[in-house]
Amino acid sequence: MEPLFVGVSNNAQHLYTLLSCIGFAPKATVQITPDGLRFSVEEGRVIQGLAFLDKSLFTSYTFNSSTDSQPNQNEPSNDNESSQHSDYPHFVVSLSALLDTLKIFGINELDSNRSRDTSVTQANPASSSAFNAPTLLMDRSCTLQYAHHGAPLTIAITEAGVKTTCELVTYEPDENEADIPLQRDAIIMKIIMRSAWLHNAIAELDSSTPNILKLSACATREPYFALSGAGGPFSESTIEFSVDSNNGVVGGAGQGAPQSQMRKVPADDGSSRSRATRAKVAPTVTETFLVSPPSSMGERIQQGYRFALIRKAARAMSVANKVSIRGDRQGVLSLQFMVELDDHNAPVGRPVGAGVKGPNGPVCFVDFRFVPLLDEEEAELEMDGSE
Repeated sequence: MEPLFVGVSNNAQHLYTLLSCIGFAPKATVQITPDGLRFSVEEGRVIQGLAFLDKSLFTSYTFNSSTDSQPNQNEPSNDNESSQHSDYPHFVVSLSALLDTLKIFGINELDSNRSRDTSVTQANPASSSAFNAPTLLMDRSCTLQYAHHGAPLTIAITEAGVKTTCELVTYEPDENEADIPLQRDAIIMKIIMRSAWLHNAIAELDSSTPNILKLSACATREPYFALSGAGGPFSESTIEFSVDSNNGVVGGAGQGAPQSQMRKVPADDGSSRSRATRAKVAPTVTETFLVSPPSSMGERIQQGYRFALIRKAARAMSVANKVSIRGDRQGVLSLQFMVELDDHNAPVGRPVGAGVKGPNGPVCFVDFRFVPLLDEEEAELEMDGSE
């Protein structure tokens, strides 16, 4: 009997990079589709991470569906938004065990600031080991297999003629499991920018250990886009993505705020030395800046989220090229990250357009969803931080 799914990859680092972006939860729900593998993790029904391993990441991808069902043609292939089709097999697996397995097999995590390690190792062969030798990384294949419903997920690494196999137990998913809904027909905010800018802003705010991330966006007056950290033991701090005074704000479709800049505006602590500090000027921080709140909200969108949950997306922020920040009328926040993977086992920072193949390698997407804080929850967190 043919296995239900078999996927072979000659670059398992790509799989590890994407899955580590959503590694904040111990278990993941996996869905096998004709177009790829969908990994979903959630915590407390208030945060969800979605990573889609497109079949283009595999040198060989075989899905032997027991039904003649077809994938939903209305879903965009780059949005990780596919619903759990009842005809497509899905199961729960230990994500932490899967990541540990890849590391045990020598597929070590590489940060962007370590992308030169390979050249250093080649210059000094004595520094190579069984887990980091470039020759091993090149002569290796990783096979994922799911034989049938209820079978374990098998990971096999083959290198230099030696095959190592690991089997991970699979579990039945929760019947009540569902995605955090993002109302696509009620999107009131869409901002596309370099992911590095968002990562830097969150890192700056994190230094004051806040409990709440406050998001503010307006298309008509400053601050046009601002992130604030509040509710912690220190004073509130704000990062503003402002517009150069020599340029106007452009809010049309597909347009952004030209000559934008990011600056940190600390709260007034009563000291004469308290002042705004400006970071480096960025030529175009936002590629797309669309803010259109309903009349009931006024002209500004303001929403609060648990900072600890936003922090869980830091890994994705650090490896992604671009991020699409979207919000709907209910306040659900979506951070969709575009990750371009090169052929040398490390993410690169060169942005490209949407698609499955960039100039240096495949382009994949990781999506995070966050449920907003209610007014009473926000007040409680701010009170806890002031104590």
